[in-house]
Amino acid sequence: MSVNKSKPVYSPLHADAAGRFHILLGYAEGGDALSRVLGELRTEAPDSLGRTRVLLAGTPIAPFVDPGLAGVQGFGTLGELLAECRSLLERSSMGTRVYIAGPEHFIGRVLQIALEFNLNPDEVRTEAQGTLARRVHCVHCRATTEEVRTNRTRCSGCSRWLMVRDHYSRRFAAYMGVMVDAEAPGELPPLEEIYP
Repeated sequence: MSVNKSKPVYSPLHADAAGRFHILLGYAEGGDALSRVLGELRTEAPDSLGRTRVLLAGTPIAPFVDPGLAGVQGFGTLGELLAECRSLLERSSMGTRVYIAGPEHFIGRVLQIALEFNLNPDEVRTEAQGTLARRVHCVHCRATTEEVRTNRTRCSGCSRWLMVRDHYSRRFAAYMGVMVDAEAPGELPPLEEIYP
């Protein structure tokens, strides 16, 4: 059995009580994992709640409303959440911990932003929740196709049929997609949903 070394490995989220500031980011099904982190902070480092921000998209904010938190924000789109994440990291200081919960495509996008600010792996924690749908980066035109659930997909940029590879690029926060019928034009494998 071969091991895909490029595929990220996710562990259950746990609070880092040693962190001075905490940024919790959740998308879609990520709310449960973030609730667990907040519960741990309440128990292990209750004074840190006043320095904890929660950013959510596609997740109900009601369970997170707590007057002790520095702030809870819900966003209508993923793009708005990512913009606020970038803004928070621009103003962050040493001791900031980032917790990301949701589908892998969301985690990858937030990690791209975290890398811009040189956050170390021990400062960022991730837990994959929900869909296994993939972001696919076309090696031909460099476009990215979002939430792909099948073994092949049409590129959103060049319209080529792409085979969704298992190679994950942290730089692009996406799996690589290569032209599926390059050697035999028109010969396509059966379309199968394999990333529910």
